[in-house]
Amino acid sequence: MKRNQSNRLIRHLPLALLLAGMACNSTQPGSGSEAVTTAKVSYRDLNKNGRMDPYEDRSQPIEARVNDLLSQMTLQEKAGMMFIYGTFINDDGTIVKKPDTKGMAARLPTAGESITGKYMNHFNFWEAPDTRALAMGYNAIQQEAENTRLGIPVTIASDPRNHFSESIFSMAASGFSQWCEPLGLAAIGDEELTRQFADIARQEYIAVGLREALHPQVDLATEPRWARIGGTFGEDAQLSARMAKAYILGFQAEELGPNSVACMTKHFSGGGPQKEGLDPHFEFQKGQVYPGNNFDYHLIPFEAAFEANTAAIMPYYGVPVDQTDENVAFAYNKAIITGLLRDKYKYDGVVCTDWGLITDVNMGTTIWPARAWGVEHLSEEDRVKKIVDAGVDQFGGESVPELVVKLVQDGKLTEARIDESVRRLLRQKFQLGLFDNPYVDVENAVKVLSNPAFKAAGEASQRRAMTLLKNDTQVLPLQQGRLKLYVKNVDPKVAAQYGTVVDNPKEADMAIIRLKAPWYPVETKNPFAKSFHHGDLDFKGKEKEEILQLLKTVPTVVDIYLDRPAVIPEISQNAKALLADFGASDTAVMDVIFGVAKPEGNLPFELPSSMEAVRNQKEDVPYDSKDPLYKFGYGLRYQ
Repeated sequence: MKRNQSNRLIRHLPLALLLAGMACNSTQPGSGSEAVTTAKVSYRDLNKNGRMDPYEDRSQPIEARVNDLLSQMTLQEKAGMMFIYGTFINDDGTIVKKPDTKGMAARLPTAGESITGKYMNHFNFWEAPDTRALAMGYNAIQQEAENTRLGIPVTIASDPRNHFSESIFSMAASGFSQWCEPLGLAAIGDEELTRQFADIARQEYIAVGLREALHPQVDLATEPRWARIGGTFGEDAQLSARMAKAYILGFQAEELGPNSVACMTKHFSGGGPQKEGLDPHFEFQKGQVYPGNNFDYHLIPFEAAFEANTAAIMPYYGVPVDQTDENVAFAYNKAIITGLLRDKYKYDGVVCTDWGLITDVNMGTTIWPARAWGVEHLSEEDRVKKIVDAGVDQFGGESVPELVVKLVQDGKLTEARIDESVRRLLRQKFQLGLFDNPYVDVENAVKVLSNPAFKAAGEASQRRAMTLLKNDTQVLPLQQGRLKLYVKNVDPKVAAQYGTVVDNPKEADMAIIRLKAPWYPVETKNPFAKSFHHGDLDFKGKEKEEILQLLKTVPTVVDIYLDRPAVIPEISQNAKALLADFGASDTAVMDVIFGVAKPEGNLPFELPSSMEAVRNQKEDVPYDSKDPLYKFGYGLRYQ
């Protein structure tokens, strides 16, 4: 096909002009502007050959487009697609390294380096700038991808960004609406609200170019010491299943399309039952255990995710001890990935490992070993082979596509097997509409992420999720403006809006204290491991004495943030009122205490009565500790 002069000019328009044209046409990815216009049809000439290939033709069925592009890809391009790695965007929206680049960005390659040097087109962010810079940087990354031989667009993935959170796995909000954590959604138990949350988060994600959610986390919190409970929906399989399905439908809709965010549901087949709660991110973990023979219980939320057509699945790091024919981690385990996930559940979506299963990480003072549990003896190359042979499509947090290339060239993997995985990954990109328009409208992004209705909905969820556990003599709600208040771990400026703040608890009518569920770092040289909330669930020593002293000095309302269960029998006994929150601002907490809003939550897990009871319960069984202080589902209401 011979192009005219205007077509050649359109194909080479500068990015700024191209984006301006897209802004006039649409603000939604997938509906955008094409680089070439003929008398009959418009298209993006991604491979720059002057004609419309089937993969560039949006009128073609997706499978035809996948087949055409796959036939044009080199082995190196296919291998690059099988890896997802971190990247960064600077505060000014650029994506290049600068002399003053610091933090994680300084340790990461630029997106351009990974795209051109490694043929990669899947990335995730940890740190992110403000909305405008984030959208600008995303467009710059897509421009880098468009300039490659085949113009394959980039998919950007992210951990949760919409929670008022203490979790290291929930990214800084950076302009996104701030909701309660998933535990809070489970505490509210309203499927319509969970779907509304996901739909709003979807709109915010799409506005800035985030097209894959590395969530929901549907593991069951049956081991109360586990450090990652905060990202779950609690310990009940049926409640988690209801929340998971609503969540995925909110992000993806009934069918994955140009207005969807693809969900990567994790961590198959359920990461909750860790021995002693020690997380398998780290070598001190002791395996995933099933003393209650309750393996199948942990599959129930994933079955709901399959019903909702989750676009991707992530297995966890742990070893399901004595559950299969070999004690190796889930992503290496063919019985889990092929036998259970692919064959039993007929799952044909993308399967991506959790981050860092192949290569060790030099952390300066220590080496963080690859999470190759059970196969530590294998070389990096053989680890890749075993994961692919198990049935996995993509490697999270890794950037070694050359190992896949070598395995094929050496005859240890077939290119046909690589094609299976690349086909799934390409299909998802086409379904999301990325080939037709991967760019975002920067001004629209700013508008969407400043939507006051979205902000208000998130803030309301923080209040609704609060769970009233004790209310002696119906002391709550307090009367606003009439009391002298002593506050601890509450912003005095916020508290002053509700009463007169005093510095001495003995002068107060009422004290209000905010606590966080206790945790105790594992002894390790790994600084990342030290930030995980491991260890016992009870307050100890001086900290406990100071809390109880306050409770005995003045009538006290206690609010405790629960990112996992806490053992607090003495605090409960001595508090005048006790509330649990699952991610809430000081204002949200004070609004509930003073009756501006009402607590609507019910506990998504039980609160054990002692550490002895915790140690005696079974890691894989829900709500099974002896004589719990507060049972699963408990929650009072105001009269």
